[in-house]
Amino acid sequence: MMSLLKVVVLFFFTTIAFAQGVVINYPQNGASVPAGQDLTVQVVRPDTITGSQEVAVVIGLESCTSQSCPSPVDVMGDILHNGPYNPQFQQPNLPPFQPYQNFTVAIPASWAKGAAQLNVAHFTLIGAGPFPDLETLKVSLTIV
Repeated sequence: MMSLLKVVVLFFFTTIAFAQGVVINYPQNGASVPAGQDLTVQVVRPDTITGSQEVAVVIGLESCTSQSCPSPVDVMGDILHNGPYNPQFQQPNLPPFQPYQNFTVAIPASWAKGAAQLNVAHFTLIGAGPFPDLETLKVSLTIV
């Protein structure tokens, strides 16, 4: 009986954590990005009824020209942004229809041309407790 309760509680908190997840809306996976220019990274947090407190987003860039890119759980790459995350509904009735925040990051002019990976780490506090949640996401890019 106690094992069933533990499974149910674990399932509940896992479901809540996934409901708080974010999405990299822009740039799209596979996008070509010029070195030496600014890039807008749009991080969307789907609307939720579960209480949460947004804490931070870290955006990193990892070169994948000489090797396959590691998971952002292991390596974030060069940090392009590290700061608070405060998603807002900004354009009523226009996509993405969810709270989001845009971050402008600079792709270094000296960055190696070719395959790269944009990594995002999102940290939030969830629920009345609250409990911490950290998730990582990635999109593949081509630096031109």
